[in-house]
Amino acid sequence: MRTPSLIWILHFMNLTKGLDGTGRSSSAGGLCPAGCATCSAPNGCLSCMPRLFFHLELDGMRQRGTCVSSCPRGHYGKRSPHISTCARCKGVCASCFSESFCTHCHAGHFLFRGKCESSCQDGLMANAALRECTECSFGCEMCVSRAVCAGCREDLFALQGQCHLTCPRGFEPDLLLMQCVPQVHCEVGGWTAWSPCVRKRSQRVTRRGQETRNRPVLRPPSVYGDPCPQVSEIRKCVIKKTPEQVVIN
Repeated sequence: MRTPSLIWILHFMNLTKGLDGTGRSSSAGGLCPAGCATCSAPNGCLSCMPRLFFHLELDGMRQRGTCVSSCPRGHYGKRSPHISTCARCKGVCASCFSESFCTHCHAGHFLFRGKCESSCQDGLMANAALRECTECSFGCEMCVSRAVCAGCREDLFALQGQCHLTCPRGFEPDLLLMQCVPQVHCEVGGWTAWSPCVRKRSQRVTRRGQETRNRPVLRPPSVYGDPCPQVSEIRKCVIKKTPEQVVIN
């Protein structure tokens, strides 16, 4: 028997019989629990005070009527001009706001926009703890959590679980891997000592020559990294009559 039909049958029996010493009462002021407008001893509340919901709850092997301000989990409040009742959520909804809008799902299903689905669509993450489909952050094809992507759209670059149109400062795009990789700036070592003063081949008469020094590149730069500074220097010098002795200007 449907709940509304049972409610009205019990309510009609109560109104027609009135108080007869069996525990029935037509008002909340007698033996009725709080919130009841009418009640009977075996059946509990038969009708409720204004704004309260009528709810049938199990009492051993039978059901008793109660009047509640909000419906218990697994039910939603259904109002009508005559009587407001608690209706059970349908399908895989563990709790719901209305007949067509779930707020929690049973195990094995995930909530998304008021619906309980067996799996989440692309771009959504199945959160088993919350039983929800969580929307991934910008550009994610898949995600580990709302803030961490497991894969990006093919036109975006991945960096630390996020997807980017352009790589942030300090990073540069790797077009093969479609990732943002750290920029590498050039690093150089210290200068060597100046070389011996050597006469240029075109200057056979003059005593003037040149000497050089170099410094090694310890780490070459990446494509967008800072380039290396000058790694060799040349300066003029004077060649003394004895080749082993060099006088520097």
